[in-house]
Amino acid sequence: MSSPVILHTDGSCLNNPGPGGWAAILQWNSNEKELSGAAQDTTNNRMELQAVIEGLNALSRPMDVELYTDSKYVLEGVTAWMPKWRRNGWKTAARNPVANRDLWQQLDPALARHSVNWHWVKGHSGDPLNERCDHLARAAAMSL
Repeated sequence: MSSPVILHTDGSCLNNPGPGGWAAILQWNSNEKELSGAAQDTTNNRMELQAVIEGLNALSRPMDVELYTDSKYVLEGVTAWMPKWRRNGWKTAARNPVANRDLWQQLDPALARHSVNWHWVKGHSGDPLNERCDHLARAAAMSL
C-alpha cells in the first residue's frame, strides 16, 4: 500500500474581488512540490477552489490524498453541497445557478480520480504548511 499524498492548499485575494493567488504544497514520501498561480480579477473563494483543482491535477495517477484546507467554503461545498448541485443540474436548492460553477465542475472530475480525505485547518493559526501556502498565494496575488 502506497503512502498517501499530503496536500495543503490556500487561496488569497487582495481586495475580494481583485488580484488573487492560489497555492498548493504536495508531499509524498520524501518528495515535496510547491505550486502557485494568480488571476487578475477574482475572489478568495475562486482562488481556494483553484488551489485544490491544481493540487489534485498535479498528481499523475490516482492516489490516496490527505487534503488540508482552511476554506470551509470548499470543504462544505465538496462534502455537503456538490452531490445535490450535480443532481439539480448545478443549481442551488433555490434553483439559482451555483456560484463558481465553472470551477466546481473542474473540481468534480479531479476529485473522482483520487480518494480524498478532507481536513479543515484554522487559517492563520500557526499551522506551518497552511502558513506557507498562505504566503505563496499572497505572493502570487501581489505579483500581478
